[in-house]
Amino acid sequence: MASTYSFDVVSDFDRQELVNAIDQAKREIDSRYDLKDTKTTLDLGAESITVNTDSDFTLQAVHTILNTKAAKRNLSLKIFDYGKTESAGGSRIRQEIKLKKGLSSELAKQISKLVRDEFKKVQPSIQGDSVRVSAKAKDDLQEVIQRLKQEDFPVALQFTNYR
Repeated sequence: MASTYSFDVVSDFDRQELVNAIDQAKREIDSRYDLKDTKTTLDLGAESITVNTDSDFTLQAVHTILNTKAAKRNLSLKIFDYGKTESAGGSRIRQEIKLKKGLSSELAKQISKLVRDEFKKVQPSIQGDSVRVSAKAKDDLQEVIQRLKQEDFPVALQFTNYR
């Protein structure tokens, strides 16, 4: 009986945890003395967060609060892609923070090449925005997971559908 085991390498985040983190960040911004009168807003869209505030100083404070709340909820800080700061009329500034989800084709190729080069008994295959890794032994898959965790990729990696 030659059964194979596999798992998927994906880059994703728990949307509900992000919603909760942003909700907590909004509450802290409303209650903090130094941010109380800045009329700072955090708006969560489908693929981005929009921050609207009155200065670079408060924007940095909002980044710190957002990163802290996200980290407490086990969200990787690599999901945030901070865009350019732009003027929003008056003396206000706006910044769009894109949310990274899914593996780009270049990154998927890079991951599958790394797996192919270092592990001879394992077969990686790119499937859309994820990489499926399969092998005959579960131990080989465990080694691949450990190796990928050591690499510093520009996105947060998760390992799903382990069977």
